[in-house]
Amino acid sequence: MYPLVRELAADGIPVVVSCRVLKLARQPYYRWLKNPITDAEVTEAYRANAALRG
Repeated sequence: MYPLVRELAADGIPVVVSCRVLKLARQPYYRWLKNPITDAEVTEAYRANAALRG
């Protein structure tokens, strides 16, 4: 959900509004924004998911 909040903010929608509508707390969003998930973490998650499925 946080990437969506970031995209909406880039389009001019305030973070506070997006978080309220999506029922997210702002502080974790800003924490995530400081340290977003790395490409390596995404790849690892996809591999783990594939391993669990089959």
